[in-house]
Amino acid sequence: MTTLSTHVLDTARGKPAAGVPVRHDERRDGEWCEVAAAHTDEDGRISGWTANPGENRLIFDTGEYLGPAAFYSEVVVAFMVRDDGHHHVPLLISGYGYSTYRGS
Repeated sequence: MTTLSTHVLDTARGKPAAGVPVRHDERRDGEWCEVAAAHTDEDGRISGWTANPGENRLIFDTGEYLGPAAFYSEVVVAFMVRDDGHHHVPLLISGYGYSTYRGS
């Protein structure tokens, strides 16, 4: 089984980004299909999701978290699941930038 988690950190405030809406989609027959949706917890985390092999994406509603002044209202991180095990996709956000990587 492939598990999936994410952790959103607000680098401008120097703390976890709590309450960020995140959606997990998988591509099936050429179409994106929603698999799960949740809000980050007080530590900025979502865990316990599973992922199937192939194209996946996490859609972070950064506009809801950052408010009306947000430059990036949404961050989409598309990635490939090619193996079993755990996939961790962190997101670092601020008002005018973001960064991501494959975590552990």
